[in-house]
Amino acid sequence: MLLVAIVAGGAAVMFASRWMQAQAKSTGQIVFAAVDVEIGGKLTPEMLRMVDWPIGNIPPGAFSDIASVDGRVAKTSVTRGEPILEARLAPLGTKGGLSAVVAEGRRAMTVRVNDVVGVAGFALPGNYVDIMVNTQNEGSRRGELDKAISKIVLERILVLAVAQEANRDDTKPKVVNAVTLEVTPDQAENLDLARSVGTLSLVLRNQVDPRLAATDGATKATLLKDEVARPMPAAAPASAPRIVAARRAAAPRVVAAVEPKSSQCVEVIRGTVKSNECF
Repeated sequence: MLLVAIVAGGAAVMFASRWMQAQAKSTGQIVFAAVDVEIGGKLTPEMLRMVDWPIGNIPPGAFSDIASVDGRVAKTSVTRGEPILEARLAPLGTKGGLSAVVAEGRRAMTVRVNDVVGVAGFALPGNYVDIMVNTQNEGSRRGELDKAISKIVLERILVLAVAQEANRDDTKPKVVNAVTLEVTPDQAENLDLARSVGTLSLVLRNQVDPRLAATDGATKATLLKDEVARPMPAAAPASAPRIVAARRAAAPRVVAAVEPKSSQCVEVIRGTVKSNECF
């Protein structure tokens, strides 16, 4: 029994050694983040480390050398312990900062907000918002009720940063005085005009809802349409004036006493005009 146990133990050690050698041959190293990397941050060797990874399961876009990642800019936030992938990095030659996050053909534009305009701080980087403007419609021809108007002018606009923070992993509301939005050149022109002619408001929308709202805007006339459409009080019945007339006819007539006219008259001469004044 002792001899059988020794032989079985030796065989187990031999098979385990061969298995470990086979695993070592099928394992490579890829670049991982050693610290948390914020969006727009530039990678340095101190922020990276090499980690063993099975060769058959290496994710697409992984790097096998720290030098190939040195100086690259992250266009999304990377958490410590995550692999560095090409899809998470800005193109070669991109400088660090928020400009690395702006998509090709887009622009970053900042608007001033407060706790109400900024949806109480819930408009965070990575969220989508609609932009509504409240202004005066000077071209309205339907009266004073239609001069004031609120209208959504831009829809599904990406929030790049709030104040000077662009981290998209933080979900805690932050009340700030400025929000940076990603817009097209045409949208940038409309946004600049909208903030100069009226008051802006940000409207937080669902992240996965791509539908656009086709609205005509709200005016005082549409807001108070129930009051405008309310019928006027009914007029008094036609018989009412007749009753009043009958009452007036039945009432006794009071005739004022007429004083007798005086027979004393005086002739008054004013220049070349003569007149008689009787008393």
